[in-house]
Amino acid sequence: MNSDVIKGQWKQLQGGVKQQWGKLTDDDIASINGDREVLLGRIQELYGRTREEAEKELEKWAAASGLYAASR
Repeated sequence: MNSDVIKGQWKQLQGGVKQQWGKLTDDDIASINGDREVLLGRIQELYGRTREEAEKELEKWAAASGLYAASR
């Protein structure tokens, strides 16, 4: 997923991100502020995922959420 897509649509994505990764707090969401790398790091930390697992999970969620269609 392109970092610009997350950054540009962060306000709209926050609810879906929080629903998908329920361990993320409101403070986490605020500190992530659309930064893909920070989001991946928090997923890794909170869910015990490897970097590759977190990336795959994020990509799968993004595809299911229609982010790729919206960014074309």
